Amino acid sequence: MEHRGMKKWRPFATMPEQYIGLKEMINKQAEVAQPVLTEEQMEQINFTLIEALHTNKQVYLTYYKQGQCITETGFIQFVDSLGDLFIFIDDVFELKNKMRLSELIDIRFM
Repeated sequence: MEHRGMKKWRPFATMPEQYIGLKEMINKQAEVAQPVLTEEQMEQINFTLIEALHTNKQVYLTYYKQGQCITETGFIQFVDSLGDLFIFIDDVFELKNKMRLSELIDIRFM
């Protein structure tokens, strides 16, 4: 007789739709509202963006996306304040990311 080995017990694995529904509910509960920035905070963000662009210093970016506040590190490559757009290169994969300035919550030098 052959031993069947270690089997992981998954009592609700028979209904994959249930996993999808539960994941959506958990994600909805984790959502936060987009923070509203003051004029002073927006001015500080603009000043730091321009300085990071010209000095090519690495920054911490905190931005709002799909109900979450996300923090990444990277370098600012391009800023278009009239078009509400900036481009940064992330530190991990060195990918270019286009983002709206209105989604930016905070930016700090490392």
